[in-house]
Amino acid sequence: MTTVFRATDAQSAEAFRIGPTDTNYFAILFDKHQDDIENIFVIEIFKVGGATPPNEHAHAHEFFYVLAGEGVALCGDKEVPLSQGKALLLNPGNEHVVRNTGSSKLYTLTVMTPNEGFAELIRSGERVELDEEDLHVLSGVKGSSAR
Repeated sequence: MTTVFRATDAQSAEAFRIGPTDTNYFAILFDKHQDDIENIFVIEIFKVGGATPPNEHAHAHEFFYVLAGEGVALCGDKEVPLSQGKALLLNPGNEHVVRNTGSSKLYTLTVMTPNEGFAELIRSGERVELDEEDLHVLSGVKGSSAR
C-alpha cells in the first residue's frame, strides 16, 4: 500500500554536515531514503560567513527559498542578493555558490529535483544536532528540549 502522506518538522529531522570543514549543514525533511521519492527537501543552514563549495548538477534543478538571514548566490558572472522571502532556481549545468553575508545564520529550504545523489552525499557526512537557535528559527520553539 502506498503512503498517502508523511508529515515532519525540524525537531524530527536528521541533520548532517557533508565534510568536517563545511560551513553549511542540512536538516533532511524528505528524501529517497525515508520517502522513496526522486528528489530531496532539506533545510540548509549556513553559519555566519559560510558558503557552499562551488558545485553544479548535471541534470538537477536546485531551488532555494530563504527562511531567515541574508546571503548572495553566485553563478557565472552574476550575483543575486538573497533575503527572507526570496526564491532562487538554478538550472542544471551551472556552477554556483550560495554564501551567507549576514550577521546571523542563513536558513534556506533547498529542493533538488531529481535528487542526483545529493541525499546520499548528505547522509554520508557527519551527523550533527540542530542547536537552540536552529530550532527556534525553524519552529519557533526555544530550547533543545524541543527534540
